[in-house]
Amino acid sequence: MPTTTDRHVSVLSTGAHLPGAPIDNARLADLCGPLPEEVADGIQVRSRHWIADPETGSHRTGTSAMAVAAARQALDRAAVDPSEVDLLMMSTASPEYPLPAAATYVQEQLGLQRCATMEFRAACAGFVQGMDYARRLLADGTYDTAVVIGAESISPLLVPLYLGQDPQRIRMRDRLTLYTFGDGAGAAVLRAQPRDSARREPERYAFGTQCLGGMRRPGMQIVGGGTDLPASEQARRKRLVEIKLDVAGTTTVGPQVFHTALRDMLARSGLALSDIDACVLPEGNADYFAEGFGDVGISGEDRAALQKCIVENLSDVGATGSAAVPLALDAGWVSGRIRPGATVLLLGVEASRYVYAGLTLEWEARTPAGTVRHA
Repeated sequence: MPTTTDRHVSVLSTGAHLPGAPIDNARLADLCGPLPEEVADGIQVRSRHWIADPETGSHRTGTSAMAVAAARQALDRAAVDPSEVDLLMMSTASPEYPLPAAATYVQEQLGLQRCATMEFRAACAGFVQGMDYARRLLADGTYDTAVVIGAESISPLLVPLYLGQDPQRIRMRDRLTLYTFGDGAGAAVLRAQPRDSARREPERYAFGTQCLGGMRRPGMQIVGGGTDLPASEQARRKRLVEIKLDVAGTTTVGPQVFHTALRDMLARSGLALSDIDACVLPEGNADYFAEGFGDVGISGEDRAALQKCIVENLSDVGATGSAAVPLALDAGWVSGRIRPGATVLLLGVEASRYVYAGLTLEWEARTPAGTVRHA
């Protein structure tokens, strides 16, 4: 059921950062060969941004730098000085180093001598998990102002799949991976305030997360650089670090995870689907995802309602892991798609172990000045 707390927590603003110029499908076709048209249409990605130079593989920025850029934009929009931040939470599966945590490098670049930092490694679900944890710590008075960030750099694992090779000889399964993923960072600023006694009702807020893949093979796995084998044995692998994607598994199980997540969040919040104004679901319009809704029991009426409220930007940025939900949230807010008074459902679904995280909240932040409003 929805929870109530002693202090009211608001999302003041969001921010986003995408590295470099967009890389469209035509350019990828030159680098690694084309995808069949029906396959490209199914994944829905038309362009993406990479930290890696697609021609040389050199890095033009990094995960922490992108996170800082997104955080600074969010703070500027909220008119909050970085010195006011006392809680910094970050989700990423692609830090520059195993230790120290990437969040501490963000802290350093924001100029914060002291700050609480926490980091999640839960890919698409991590930002939503971080939003919930931050909200609880603000609501109970532990901290006052938080920045929650999702950032991912996937391109360093992608460029080695084709660099120095004949594009026509790249395997189709590798091309599918190359066309799917992008890099980026998104952030949100949260602040706690005394609860307004004039509010007629406490805000409706609910959170839920589960891992549904405990007995399944991973839908996605990044192998290398860990402790699964001695370093000397890892060095003999074809690639030091490699991304493995179970395409059949993710296309089959992904909609099942979403259906479970949606039912769970509606039950926890007491909301009906018609009550949701914006469902931030980054992959909700991908054909392989949406076409499976009927198979898992989502009715035609509910699918129609979902299509009206889904907020996503997959075609513009690709699948971006930890950055997916905050990038879509930012795009929805700055376009005017998400407006004050809207009931918002944030829903992250990740494929590595089929984890979902969802939360509902009432949106309060006004559309930032100088942005394009959605009709």
